[in-house]
Amino acid sequence: MTYCKVIAIEHISLDGVYQAPARTNEDRRDGFKFGGWSNASEAHEATQGAVSKYMQKGWRLLAGQTTYEDLYEGWHVRQPEHQMTKALTNVEKFVASRDASYQPAWENSTLLKGDATEAVAKLKKEGGTPLIVFGSGVLVRSLMEKGLVDEFLLMIHPVVLGEGRKFFDEAPFTNFKLIDEVTADTGVIIATYQVISK
Repeated sequence: MTYCKVIAIEHISLDGVYQAPARTNEDRRDGFKFGGWSNASEAHEATQGAVSKYMQKGWRLLAGQTTYEDLYEGWHVRQPEHQMTKALTNVEKFVASRDASYQPAWENSTLLKGDATEAVAKLKKEGGTPLIVFGSGVLVRSLMEKGLVDEFLLMIHPVVLGEGRKFFDEAPFTNFKLIDEVTADTGVIIATYQVISK
């Protein structure tokens, strides 16, 4: 049986923070005041190139509700003519939410019914193009608990924030194999890890 992969793509700081990398007002939960921190690295070309390699091969989006809504606001609402907006609009999207009545606003979106990990396990068994996750730390950690994440593309920025939500907080013990690494001129390490034990 051919399973589809689940691939988590994340911007993280040296101290593991993934909260609000792109914009100042992206995610101010817990009073976080360093929104937009990834822009200081000025490695957009390298990081976008790494992400686009995955997207060019065919993919589907998997996201938690918070990240889904931020992507919708950041791209569909603010940059409707951008190529990334078109890619996100056209791609099939699956949304995990604790609200069973939640109605995703973006076209080509499906709310995952019931337990998100069970729904993703079912999608994996059905096969098809990879499920790519941006952000969505709570969702990714719950998927890790069930051994459902196959790869991580981590864009590790040379900055320590000292506060903010950390991507691997409360994650289960996991072994990784480094399968690709590129270092941008700005010091951002773009590392691809395969999960080898869960």
